[in-house]
Amino acid sequence: MAKPNYSFEKRQRDLAKKAKKEEKRLRKAGAPANPDGTENQEPVAPTPATEVKTQP
Repeated sequence: MAKPNYSFEKRQRDLAKKAKKEEKRLRKAGAPANPDGTENQEPVAPTPATEVKTQP
C-alpha cells in the first residue's frame, strides 16, 4: 500500500488558504474578484418600448 504524502497535502491546504486570504484582501480593498467585472452586477430592467396613456 502506498504511503500518504502529507507534505503535499499540507502544501495544497496552505496554497488554498493563501489564495482565499488574497481574495478577501482584494474584496476588502474594493477591487473586483472577477477581472471582467461581470459578477455581482444586478440586471437592468429594459425600458418599455410603448407608453401607456391614461385618459383623464
